Amino acid sequence: MRVIAAVTLSQPAIQVLQDLTILGLAPGVSGAIAHMEARLQGRRGPRVAQPYYDLAKLFRKETLVPEDASWVFFAGPILAFTCYLIVPLLIPVLTAYPLPLGYQGDILGGGFLLALAGFSVALAAAETNGPYAQLGSSRAMTFAALIEPSILFITFTVAVITATDLPYFEAAANRASFSAAIRPAHLLAALAFFLVVLNDTGRIPVETHSSTLEFGMIDEGRTLEHSGPPFALLKWGSAMKQLILYVLLVNVFAAPWGLAGSRRLGPVVLAILALLAKALGVGAVFAVIDSSFSKLRLFKITEFMAAAFLLAVLAILVLYLGRGG
Repeated sequence: MRVIAAVTLSQPAIQVLQDLTILGLAPGVSGAIAHMEARLQGRRGPRVAQPYYDLAKLFRKETLVPEDASWVFFAGPILAFTCYLIVPLLIPVLTAYPLPLGYQGDILGGGFLLALAGFSVALAAAETNGPYAQLGSSRAMTFAALIEPSILFITFTVAVITATDLPYFEAAANRASFSAAIRPAHLLAALAFFLVVLNDTGRIPVETHSSTLEFGMIDEGRTLEHSGPPFALLKWGSAMKQLILYVLLVNVFAAPWGLAGSRRLGPVVLAILALLAKALGVGAVFAVIDSSFSKLRLFKITEFMAAAFLLAVLAILVLYLGRGG
């Protein structure tokens, strides 16, 4: 065991391991959250490993193509999945020190990649001419246009607070001292990002993230016309996006501790376990929120988005006027 723990990994190997960690853990985290939600609602619920079985089944199934669909229908899931593979290379998933590709994109660049993934999925859904798929696509893009100003302002706020827009250095600035992590301006920006993650993972008290009812058909509606391997990529990509947002929330904003400080295998493995524990903790909080609120009218989502934006604005005001940043 000591020999294994003393093994030193190269930085490119750790960079690949970050991607493999997101790939491997994402379905399990989704399954654990679904299981927790079921328990909170008094149901037995699916197995924690159920998403892995679902993906294996979908990859073995036939791909059916809508009559009016073009190559965009196939390209959308592939492009989205590729974007979700790139983002973990830019953010602190396992290490406290920047990896080579960590300098290639700031937090805003990662946001653009996630937005591109969402746009490609929506475009593929609209390509099918299916009424429910187009409905989900239209709603997703409408609400994305509402949340993007909040994301931009939160990014700007955190960059001003930490004097950098690179995720690794933002995490290092918050990890440098406990007082820096609990400064009022930073807490307000973290709370604003928390609301953004609630929105992007379908946990807001408006959308029913696991339903196919028209009333809650936002994210799920976009995938209705897909089947087989493309549908598997969409499901897997959705789970990866959720875990990526959790990583940004805990490893950059809220709790940037537990990351590996060296290239030895032991600390890297411990960082994987710490990431899993933090992701499950965030998932448990979201499951409680999702199970504690009755679903509201669809148009109430604008108020939810406005709350995130105002919190980011308040963070800037506190930083410059309150001198509490």
